Amino acid sequence: MAFNFGAPSGTSGTAAATAAPAGLFGGTQNKGFGFGTGFGTTTGTSTGLGTGLGSGLGFGGFNTQQQQQTTLGGLFSQPTQAPTQSNQLINTASALSAPTLLGDERDAILAKWNQLQAFWGTGKGYFNNNIPPVEFTQENPFCRFKAVGYSCMPNNKDEDGLVVLVFNKKETDIRSQQQQLVESLHKVLGGNQTLTVNVEGIKTLPDDQTEVVIYVVERSPNGTSRRVPATTLYAHFEQNNIKTQLQQLGVTLSMTRTELSPAQIKQLLQNPPAGVDPIIWEQAKVDNPDSEKLIPVPMVGFKELLRRLKVQDQMTKQHQTRLDIISEDISELQKNQTTTMAKIAQYKRKLMDLSHRTLQVLIKQEIQRKSGYAIQADEEQLRVQLDTIQCELNAPTQFKGRLNELMSQIRMQNHFGAVKSEERYYIDADLLREIKQHLKQQQEGLSHLISIIKDDLEDIKLVEHGLNETIHIRGGVFS
Repeated sequence: MAFNFGAPSGTSGTAAATAAPAGLFGGTQNKGFGFGTGFGTTTGTSTGLGTGLGSGLGFGGFNTQQQQQTTLGGLFSQPTQAPTQSNQLINTASALSAPTLLGDERDAILAKWNQLQAFWGTGKGYFNNNIPPVEFTQENPFCRFKAVGYSCMPNNKDEDGLVVLVFNKKETDIRSQQQQLVESLHKVLGGNQTLTVNVEGIKTLPDDQTEVVIYVVERSPNGTSRRVPATTLYAHFEQNNIKTQLQQLGVTLSMTRTELSPAQIKQLLQNPPAGVDPIIWEQAKVDNPDSEKLIPVPMVGFKELLRRLKVQDQMTKQHQTRLDIISEDISELQKNQTTTMAKIAQYKRKLMDLSHRTLQVLIKQEIQRKSGYAIQADEEQLRVQLDTIQCELNAPTQFKGRLNELMSQIRMQNHFGAVKSEERYYIDADLLREIKQHLKQQQEGLSHLISIIKDDLEDIKLVEHGLNETIHIRGGVFS
């Protein structure tokens, strides 16, 4: 994942933005559907929980909740004041291209400086003595430090009542004080006996923060129960006095975990976020690996990149921990399987031994029972069959001979296998090269020695031939 610096790019994040401790972009607070600042903010007025909580399945005071869903705003909203936006664009263009602050060649340098600030997404662009400077933020269209990633969309219904509370505490502290936390949240809800706070899950977040998913169950006098809708519970938590109590408990962020309607998803995808090039946004929609589960979200600035990196590292650690647990379970299962197989083999041997012993007992019992009786016809027939089988087994060309032949082949194979399995020694390549070089030198020395011996033999033959001629001459003289 990298910044595009003006070019389209997209990254696929493994962590859902609902796990973000401080909204989706930077430090803004998320008050909407649970993944992203600007997916919508919920405002409403409430008569409070009070004594109205126990009035049946209507969830008491929550029934009087009148909520207004604002236009999907924040980063995904379109400016509602067209003239103001037009003036802002004109001022920005003047600051970047033709400032008239000094009236000389220094205005060109100022224009380049304003361009640099706009690309960076910070600072003020001065361009006219009579007009206030332009404030450059990372949401401006010229900021280069932008990218588009993907976040998982929640798939929970509003009726599931899941609300996310992000605590500025470690997971170990939350788990050790989970019962006290549930009791404190029950007090925040008014302490009504018909309400029960339940913890759906606890997950670690970066920077020593923890995400706790809760839901509230309301019981009616007739014995039935239901979950309080997530939007209703979230609206109650957003009241000023309730929010103060939650902050005292260490809550830094609260949001619902509910799925978006098709109309809301369509509106989010059709309207590019503020400061994001529509071409890049369209390309991000095309590159979406799973449009049913993921939605493109902008990443503006290094702070957001760092946050997503921390979340991904955290998820990677959780996945690795889960893989380690699974690996340990598999190792334990393999050990149990080995132990079980050994016990099964032991029980088979024991069963065979008991079967032989039982057969011996039956034989002895049958012998005692038949003692004193003459051999009957069926017994004689059985004896004849057994003798025939014994003869066939002992015949040289039958089973016994074949068994002996097989035993001989097995012994030969074992002998050859033992010979083949003898140790073999291998010489290092460098050492082998040195040995070859040494043998080559020895061979050259032998060749040289052989040539010398041949020369000496020729000399000896020449001397011998001279001696023979001398003796022959002398013999002629004396004769």
